[in-house]
Formats: sequence, C-alpha cells, structure tokens
Amino acid sequence: MSFASQGQDILRKDHSYFLDLFHSTSVNVKKESLQFIDDHWKESFEIYAIETLYFMKDSKSFADLFLLLQEKTNKSYGFDFNAWFEYIWSKEPNYTDDYFSFKAAIHAVKDRRFTTYFLDRAEQSDIRLDEVRWGGVVQDGIPPLRNPKMISVEKATYLDDDNIVFGISINGDTRAYPKRILAWHEMFTDVVGDTPVTGVYCTLCGTVILYNSEKDGVNYQMGTSGFLYRSNKLMYDQKTQSLWNTLWGKPVIGPLVGKGIELEYLSVVTTTWGEWMHLHPETTVLSLKTGHRRDYGEGVAYQEYFATDKLMFSVQTKDKRLKNKQEILAIRLPAETDENLAISSKFLRKNTIYKGQINQKKFTVFTDKSGAHRVYFTEDLDFISYDGQQVAIDSSGTSWMLFEDHLEAVSDKKRLELLPTHNAFWFGYKAAFPEVTLIKK
Repeated sequence: MSFASQGQDILRKDHSYFLDLFHSTSVNVKKESLQFIDDHWKESFEIYAIETLYFMKDSKSFADLFLLLQEKTNKSYGFDFNAWFEYIWSKEPNYTDDYFSFKAAIHAVKDRRFTTYFLDRAEQSDIRLDEVRWGGVVQDGIPPLRNPKMISVEKATYLDDDNIVFGISINGDTRAYPKRILAWHEMFTDVVGDTPVTGVYCTLCGTVILYNSEKDGVNYQMGTSGFLYRSNKLMYDQKTQSLWNTLWGKPVIGPLVGKGIELEYLSVVTTTWGEWMHLHPETTVLSLKTGHRRDYGEGVAYQEYFATDKLMFSVQTKDKRLKNKQEILAIRLPAETDENLAISSKFLRKNTIYKGQINQKKFTVFTDKSGAHRVYFTEDLDFISYDGQQVAIDSSGTSWMLFEDHLEAVSDKKRLELLPTHNAFWFGYKAAFPEVTLIKK
C-alpha cells in the first residue's frame, strides 16, 4: 500500500507522494507520484524534494526527481546538497506543519528512533526545521562516555605534554579530557565534584561546553541525537526525546520547548596536557579503557576536517571577518543578558591581559603560554603583569593567584569570581548567535 492511499486524509497530504516515490517498489506508484508532484508543484515542495533526493537509492527515481527539481526552481547546483540547502535558507521558511511528519518518516529509514524527534511536534519547535540536518549517524552512533574511567597523572603515560586537553574543575574535583579521546565520543556524562554534568564536544564547530545536567530538581540524561542545527551538534534527553541546542543549553524541538529550561554552563579550559598537569598535579584524566575500540592517537579523529577551513555541513550565512575555523573565546551571561562577546583567541594570545565588560560587569581575560584563557570578574582592578601561569599583579602591586574557580589576592585572600567560558570555531558560534559582538583587534 502506498502512503498516498492510506485513507482520504492522507490523500490530502502532499508529502505522502514524495514518500511513495522514495519507498514504493511499484513502478506505477512511482510514476503516479512523480506526476502528482509535477502537476501540483509549489514552493513548499522544494525541501521535500531535496531531502528525498538526499536519501534516495533508486537511480531512476533520483534522476526523475532531480531533473524536476532543477526545472521547477530554475537552479542548477548539481549534486551539491550544501548548495541546495543554502538556497532554501536564503528564503523565508515555506514549509507546512506536514513537514514534521515527512521529516520523521524520511529519517526513519536510518533509525526508527528518529521518528519521535519530529512526529507531531509542529507546535513544539523554536527553530527552522529545514536547518536541522542528519549528521550521518544513528542515535548515540557516536557513543557518549558515561561515567568514564579516570586515572592519575602517574598512570597517564599515553599522553605527551603537547597533547590538547579540555580541563574542568568543580568543587575541587579537577579532571582532563584529552581531545584525542573526546573527538571520538563527543559527549560525556558524569558526576564531578558532586555535580551531575554533561560535557559536549561538537567537533564540527570546535566547541567543548560543560553543563550542569540538573535544572530545577530534574537531572537530564543527555545523548547524541544524530542531527545538527547550523553545523552544531543537537543533543537529546532520554526521557522526552526532545532535541537540545548544544550552544544554547535549551530544548528546541519537543515537549520541553517553552518550559523555560536552560542548563547552567560551566567553564572549560582548552590547554595542553603539560600545562594542565603542571598547574594541577592532582588532576585525573580519561583512561584509554573507554569500553570502545578506537584509534586514540593524537590528531587522528577528524584529521582531514581540522586540516582545512572547509565545512562539512554548510550554515545559513558566513561572516568572513575571521576564517571559518578560527578559534574564539565565548563570553556570555545568558541568565542576565542577551549581550554576547566572541574574542579572537589569536588576538588574546598577543594580548595576554585583556580587559572587557559585559552587562556592565568588568572582566579580565588571562591567556597563558599554552593559549588557554581564564576569565574573572575583576571590578575596577587594573592588572599590569601576568607570568603566563598562575600569578598576576595589579596596578597597586598586589599579587593574585589564578585558580580554576576564582582569582585570589595573596595578601588578604580576597576572592574574585570566575566567569565561565569556552572556546569555539568562529563560524559555528556566529551561526548560533548571529548578533554576537566580535573582538579581534
């Protein structure tokens, strides 16, 4: 039975003809479906055609629909699907609510669990659905590390000093997550310093961001959805299967949308193993015994992607003030203001002490010799020197010690609060926050 013949109600749903063209083994059903699409073509058919073609294996149906798409749109992007999606995004959204049902059905061929993400969720979405793209894996196909085994510095003989690690410290519990391991898993869930956390590494947009998994008494159990929004990894929570934007820390499709849920994000320091170990000899670090078989060599995962400035998945617009994958430090206070700063890491490496302001709060960024950034609310203090490791001196001559959760005066133990930050590739952060203010010189 074809999708279009399953009752009179379905007959009125245009997307069913695209699904028949995709699924049916009947030559007649395919021919009738293509004829209907041709005769009733409208702008909202464009995204149906593009996504049907993206998954279609029948070469005859692919050729027929592809030629029809080019004819109706008067566009000739060839087989460059990024270009076709960019064409769609260059216009106002034109899809109907039925697109959610279509999205569920067409992606079910890759993973039946994908159906839940989209079916009957037209009224539960905060983002453009046509910007949500399949990333090439099933749900948790890039397996998160759940309560991963940590080892001591002495046992971490597999690491070299120049290996990149992502460092975190919560309530005195200090840990390092090597990029060479995390790039294969892109997520970890754990309890660190008695705090349930979710760490997410979006390799495509160069972001490692750490969230407190608990909000208003609910501990959200996150996983990898298999989908992207503006080349940014979408998480899902296991209970409701809602999709969450990684950089926003908020649900964007599903029953949790509109509930005022936004996870608190915590600080992540991108540095080298040698520098992190020097500052934190008590740190623990991920063990190679992850329960998975991978080549965890330095620089192995995503080697080709990181080697160029080219994107794997396109975004709606690109801002050429920086190269796509040039690194920025993200500074924001989502609970207080929409103000948002992106500071070029290249600029900060040349200016190891940088003073700024967000929401009328003054901060100072200290950048050490590994390129790691630490940011503190520093009131009206003016820092004039920094040793590139752990000691900074203000204009009054007072020495301050840099810690992962605060800045402390040596003389009177006065403490200044940390401003949580993380790094990201410029293109991905700009795509997530179009109104961000860039500081690069």
